[in-house]
Amino acid sequence: MQALKFLVVAMGVLIVAGTVTLVVLLVQRAGGRGEAPLPAMSLNLPAGSRIVSLAGAGDHFAVHVQRPDGDRILLLDSRSGRVVGEVMPGAAVPVR
Repeated sequence: MQALKFLVVAMGVLIVAGTVTLVVLLVQRAGGRGEAPLPAMSLNLPAGSRIVSLAGAGDHFAVHVQRPDGDRILLLDSRSGRVVGEVMPGAAVPVR
């Protein structure tokens, strides 16, 4: 009977310790440490331009821009804030 009481108390302690550990890990991963903020960016768009949409892709993101001379999709590096690529929808892209 003594051994059974000991086992019940030990398992109760393990359940409480496991629950506390789980809650602590969830809180840490849910936003305990934020990522570095995005750097200031300037796209230097011509007058009459407007940003239509944004989409993230890893450590880059795409910006769909409507310009007076046609639409563009700009690919920006989120670490440096620089434009690393530009796509003009409808333009022919060579396939390898």
